[in-house]
Amino acid sequence: MEMRQVLAAELEKLMAQNENIVLIDADLSKPNGLVGLKNSFPDRAMDIGIAEQNMACIAAGMSSYGMIPFISTFTPFATRRICDQIAVSCSYAKQNVKIIGTDPGISAEFNGGTHMSMEDIGVLRSIPQIVVFEPVDNNQLKKALPQIVDYYGVVYIRAFRKETPDIFDESCDFDLFKASKIKDGKDLSIFCSGLMVHETLIADKELKSHGINAEIINIHTIKPIDRFAVTESAQKTGAVLTVENHNIIGGLKSAVCEVLMEECPVPLRAIGIEDKFGQVGKIPYLKKEYNMRAEDIVNKALEVLKLKSK
Repeated sequence: MEMRQVLAAELEKLMAQNENIVLIDADLSKPNGLVGLKNSFPDRAMDIGIAEQNMACIAAGMSSYGMIPFISTFTPFATRRICDQIAVSCSYAKQNVKIIGTDPGISAEFNGGTHMSMEDIGVLRSIPQIVVFEPVDNNQLKKALPQIVDYYGVVYIRAFRKETPDIFDESCDFDLFKASKIKDGKDLSIFCSGLMVHETLIADKELKSHGINAEIINIHTIKPIDRFAVTESAQKTGAVLTVENHNIIGGLKSAVCEVLMEECPVPLRAIGIEDKFGQVGKIPYLKKEYNMRAEDIVNKALEVLKLKSK
């Protein structure tokens, strides 16, 4: 199933269980797959039009009356367009607002540069008390949503919209605040997130042919990052590669570097958008343009292992 379909189905379950949950959309309920919730909950699912700043402020107001508002739009409009409202009305005011931003990074495809938010994690990660979560697949999203509802505070859900390969099965253990180890290894730690986890697993097959046993860890919650998981793995392998669908400034690489510089300095390299804006194109083309393919991951892994050997 597409992730937006799973998102809608799980929200419908949660809204049926908890009458305090409300959904506020900014004219994108159809592309985000949430339009059906208006029929199920006509008094608790609303579209306020293309007025994202107002959407965030309405959510903050609802939260102050004990409701649990989810606001939904495309990623750039859920972060950089409403940054001040999130910072002041939601986070500073200690409100319980959940933010859904869809089509992160290059997954915006044909919507092009204006709709490609390469910096959304960096924008919100710098605001105090905000949790930043990026599900890797549908099973992880299903496990996360009830925990997000139970957690009081601002949570940003950075969600892919369309189909994505399953990385975890339905029986997987999941903790919103603990990283998920996919594979043990001894030569190199690869910390990956979102869209790029599947690409990392493809690259791992090539790394094995080079005799490299990589440890692969999905960092689904970039803030607060699981410091123990990062430090433990880096101490074991002595080399780190981060792989993300985001600017390498401010996102997963930055979060991992902050931990390692304090706890365990080791050689590190990164795969991600190298401080560039987006452009029009399909995901395979954009992965090639931004050096985010499996072969690029392999080359960076070999590069960081050379540094380790020195």
